[in-house]
Amino acid sequence: QIFNQHNAKSPNLEQAFHRMAQMEPNLDHDVSWFVLPSYWAKMVVALISFLCFANSYDGDFVFDDSEAILNNKDLRAETPLGDLWYHDFWGSKLSSNTSHKSYRPLTVLTFRINYLFAGGFYPVGFHVINIILHCTISVLMVDVFSILLGGLQFSNKGRRLNLAPKSSLLAALLFAVHPVHTECVAGIVGRADLLCALFFLLSFLGYCKAFRESKHKEGHTFSVFWVLVSVVLGAIAMLCKEQGITILGLNAVFDALVINKINLLELIRKLLYKDKAWENAGLLRKGLLLRITLLMCGGASILYIRWRIMGTGPPAFTEVDNPASFADSLFVRAINYNYYYSLNAWLLLCPWWLCFDWSMGCIPLIKSVSDWRIIALAALWFCLIGLICQALCSEDSHKRRILTLGLGFLIIPFLPASNLFFRVGFVVAERVIYLPSIGYCILFTYGFSLLSKQAKKKKILAVAVLGILLVNVMRCALRSSQWRSEEQLFRSALSVCPLNAKVHYNVGKNLADKGNQSAAIKYYREAVRLNPKYVHAMNNLGNILKERNELHEAEELLSLAVQIQPDFAAAWMNLGIVQNSLRRFEEAEQSYWTAIKHRKKYPDCYYNLGRLYADLNRHIDALNAWRNATVLKPEHSLAWNNMIILLDNTGNLAQAEAVGREALELIPNDHSLMFSLANVLGKSQKYKESEALFLKAIKANPNAASYHGNLAVLYHRWGNLDLAKKHYEVSLKLDPMAPGTKENYNLLRRKLEQLQKKGG
Repeated sequence: QIFNQHNAKSPNLEQAFHRMAQMEPNLDHDVSWFVLPSYWAKMVVALISFLCFANSYDGDFVFDDSEAILNNKDLRAETPLGDLWYHDFWGSKLSSNTSHKSYRPLTVLTFRINYLFAGGFYPVGFHVINIILHCTISVLMVDVFSILLGGLQFSNKGRRLNLAPKSSLLAALLFAVHPVHTECVAGIVGRADLLCALFFLLSFLGYCKAFRESKHKEGHTFSVFWVLVSVVLGAIAMLCKEQGITILGLNAVFDALVINKINLLELIRKLLYKDKAWENAGLLRKGLLLRITLLMCGGASILYIRWRIMGTGPPAFTEVDNPASFADSLFVRAINYNYYYSLNAWLLLCPWWLCFDWSMGCIPLIKSVSDWRIIALAALWFCLIGLICQALCSEDSHKRRILTLGLGFLIIPFLPASNLFFRVGFVVAERVIYLPSIGYCILFTYGFSLLSKQAKKKKILAVAVLGILLVNVMRCALRSSQWRSEEQLFRSALSVCPLNAKVHYNVGKNLADKGNQSAAIKYYREAVRLNPKYVHAMNNLGNILKERNELHEAEELLSLAVQIQPDFAAAWMNLGIVQNSLRRFEEAEQSYWTAIKHRKKYPDCYYNLGRLYADLNRHIDALNAWRNATVLKPEHSLAWNNMIILLDNTGNLAQAEAVGREALELIPNDHSLMFSLANVLGKSQKYKESEALFLKAIKANPNAASYHGNLAVLYHRWGNLDLAKKHYEVSLKLDPMAPGTKENYNLLRRKLEQLQKKGG
């Protein structure tokens, strides 16, 4: 054994307890690893888990963060706190048909607290909390693994004994540095999984705290209070993410195997043969039945309350989210679900190929037994059946306990993501493996102990495990850096999932947002090629083509998008804009109204409808449309501006002034509104007020040639000719081709020359 040291200062009584416990098989006997006092072990785990993900602290909001945080009104102070309990994770009403039914109000509450303390959407605070949560969870894992691997033993003073310090440290380190956890830590939306895991572990430790070693021979006493605390913590875990409820099942498994030391195979045999001896197996004698009843009642109550809040409707997912679940054939569904399980297992074993999204063709469906990928699911079930047989049939109670707990923690937390009970909205998601990785760490550590037992050169084996940990640390650091920005994250997925249309779509969107339209078109076209029904890619591509004046292809794409998804309001609006540009006004008007039919509150569509009516000289209809836009979105600057300009152009100066003042009250720092209102006031001969607004607009946007040019016109009318000359010259310097400015400037110069001659 390497670096083997013992705490010589521990009390003699506790040493005696350790010696008694170690008379039974113990993992630490065979593990070639170092042992540290509990405090130092936790410090090491905390430090290493921090080093893995520290470089993600100043990353941006990426991928799902936009919808869950930036666009989520539940984070803002003006949204009543009570709304969190009736909205899903993304801020939509749970009763809505479009809701994904992801009910995580406590996670959203922490986002809201982050937002309020930071005073806005600053990602650093969000990332720091995620890193702290993962470090805390990793530290708790030292205690959890000491119980799972070493058993639950107490000294006569009620202090829990750590009978597997080396194994628990190794397992906790494996958990802390597993690269598959990067999505949960570096992606802010992963907060749901982190909070769920935190209360999941606290529930487990609370359940363990319910037991104390009795001085009597009957077995364990237990505290009903701590069992109920465990149920409450399980409920809190579920309010952070749905997987949290599974801890109640794991607590029951732990109770049966560790507290009551039940041999499942023997119990099943006795039940099948109606042997009444099962009553003497400890089921009733140690209070197991009462505790299981408490756990079941607690779990049923939690699920019922959630069901009442959530409603009975299933989540709204599409075929692209989870294609296997939409397959007509039961065989195709079953075989692909099992293939997905094998991929999750592979990500635990070899977390090298990591991707932010595994949907949309990333994993083509298996449709025949001749597909070579059948080997993967065959290998998975071969290993699982082997482990299950060992867990049930082994004569070694220690082996049975560890393998069953390892399989329990691997499988049970994964069940909500398995498609067995309800359809989920993903194919593979690294975030859902955060909790199941606990079971993987148990099985890995147990496998390492078996190898250590057989190996002659134990130090080489220990160095190999240290090497695995070091590689994982480096992989975590690399993957964390990829999560720092959307560009890096999306591009990293191209090599992992080149068939994923969503990856190409996101790369294209990122390029388009940066103004690189030519490159964006390439990726949008590839997304549509990979998924010919990808309406969002068609819509975005159509938008770019519209801006590049390639109107006919844009119209084809947008028409196809609304044909595939008739309620796609954004595509209807964009189609209307293209039809308007093609001067097919009736079709454009119909498209706009179809968009509004599918999205009642659509201010941008009302704005574009107003522009159409203005082009058709239907001034009243245009003003009504723009007014609707500002009612739905009071900060809609373009709609306000167009109203002011239209009223100004039609000679309704008083009404234009009233609208301008109303707009500036709502958007006081908008320089374009100041400019428009200043023009109206100038025409109304309110020169002083107009001048003040022009100067304020110029201060906000000093390089706008039109601002200087129109202020010069004001001075020209007002008789301040020197100031007029100055601003005409500034305007012409900024834009020598400004329409009308040069003519006005020449007129002013001639007038100034005439005045000089008269003065001379």
